[in-house]
Amino acid sequence: MPNAFQPTDCLKDYYRTWIAVYKEGAIREVTLAKYRMSLAWVERLAPSLRLCELTRVAYQQLLNAYALEHERQTTMDFHHQLKGAILDAVDDGLIPRDPTRKVIIKGKLPAEKKRKYLNQFELHALLRSLKLGERADWDWFILLVAKTGLRFSEALALTPADFDFAHQTLSVTKTWNYKDGGGFAPTKNRSSVRKVQLDWQLIMQFATLVKDLPKDQPIFVPEEKVYNSTVNDRLERYCRALNIPVISVHGLRHTHASILLYAGVSIASVARRLGHASMTTTQKTYLHVIQELENQDIDLVMRSLANLR
Repeated sequence: MPNAFQPTDCLKDYYRTWIAVYKEGAIREVTLAKYRMSLAWVERLAPSLRLCELTRVAYQQLLNAYALEHERQTTMDFHHQLKGAILDAVDDGLIPRDPTRKVIIKGKLPAEKKRKYLNQFELHALLRSLKLGERADWDWFILLVAKTGLRFSEALALTPADFDFAHQTLSVTKTWNYKDGGGFAPTKNRSSVRKVQLDWQLIMQFATLVKDLPKDQPIFVPEEKVYNSTVNDRLERYCRALNIPVISVHGLRHTHASILLYAGVSIASVARRLGHASMTTTQKTYLHVIQELENQDIDLVMRSLANLR
């Protein structure tokens, strides 16, 4: 790209080309969409900012303008997505010095977050209320996700052949591309390919449910297009009827992980079961649970020490 641009060219044009050259075809579509969103904000906030004008002050002003409408973490993400292109422009000699050095990340105060998971008693109430018939439907889907912690697209892609009833395991090797017309697709990452251990009750239920279904066809995908809103709407109706927090299907995944952590399952085991690329992802996602468990551990340590004579 060094010969394609001059220091007098606009940042937005350089960033657009940089995304096309370095990101398209190299990252997942959902991640690419985030870069394109960042580009849209650069076009909106700094439509005429030239590369040669991108000083530390100008870059900080761009971040500050973005931060006026976004929370701090979102501003941090915007900074990281833009920084890669800017550092390449520095290497190309289009910008004399790194303008991203020592930036200050600002942002709006986070809105009060709704609880995204159920506690054990609420989950029991939800599962007891499901109407589990003889055919695979969304109620069976809700039960499966609640007991396995699978992602929505992973659960959609399951076929009867993925169940190992003898060893009580479920193989997760693919996803269902429900956003782009259907069809099997790769998992989110290599760590997402895994075997999930199932409880004996769920094994018996699904052995009966799928025995007459085609072995290599998705269990839950209907003939029409699949929308996660369909399952979320059904789940919401159950939650409201039971007067428990309204969660999404992804909230069932959070519920599954939270219950395991509260039960004393190690972070490493939970990370493997969820298909996280690293334990760091699990720790960040479930920090609230981990902190609460640490507080309980402190109380336990203090009580144990107090009993020593």
